[in-house]
Amino acid sequence: MPQQGFRVYTERAMPSAELVGRFRKVVTPHISDNMSRLHAIAAGLRPFHREGRLLGAALTVKTRPGDNLLVHKAIDMALPGDVIVVDAGGDVTNSIVGEIMLRLAESKGIAGFIIDGAIRDTAAFSAGDFPVYARGVTHRGPYKDGPGEINVPISVGGMLVKPGDIIVGDEDGLAVVPLEEAEALLQSIEAQQIREEKMLREAASGEADRSWVDETLRLKGCEVIDGKYDFSR
Repeated sequence: MPQQGFRVYTERAMPSAELVGRFRKVVTPHISDNMSRLHAIAAGLRPFHREGRLLGAALTVKTRPGDNLLVHKAIDMALPGDVIVVDAGGDVTNSIVGEIMLRLAESKGIAGFIIDGAIRDTAAFSAGDFPVYARGVTHRGPYKDGPGEINVPISVGGMLVKPGDIIVGDEDGLAVVPLEEAEALLQSIEAQQIREEKMLREAASGEADRSWVDETLRLKGCEVIDGKYDFSR
């Protein structure tokens, strides 16, 4: 029986390249809006790269805070286009990845890193377009002892991430699309995009119908008073 907390699963469910590609122009706000605004990774994980979107299938890593042995193993296992998503407990005492690991990941065609922990060598990340989102920065390096797990469900920034889920990152943050819901979600997003394009045209032309604002206030019980506030009361 595998040892709980120190094991590597070599297989995972995977989205097709075609399915992942359909998210290439999808923005994180639209993903969030169509998943009841619950499937966002916390804003505390911020981008450290110069620019560029993050998109790919999750290769998940759970590691002891401050230890990156299993992250090294994940780099060796990763397929081109994978996003290595690391649950390091949100601890920023020791860094989990740095420039050497960045170069290894780039050479393999890995899509990016999400580190719920710290990184170092930030100048190398900020000078390039290899996507990395992390919770913080420290010069203190990691240990390489374990334990940890690969390709298990993890929690990153308050969000459940399963192996093979689709990860989308842009200037507004990070979103997780459960693999089993991706197709239905795309249909909802496409419908929203059509609605918002119409709203943008109406806003630019001054033709937007804003009656919903007063109607919502009325339904919520807000009193609109014809006059100014009486400070003598």
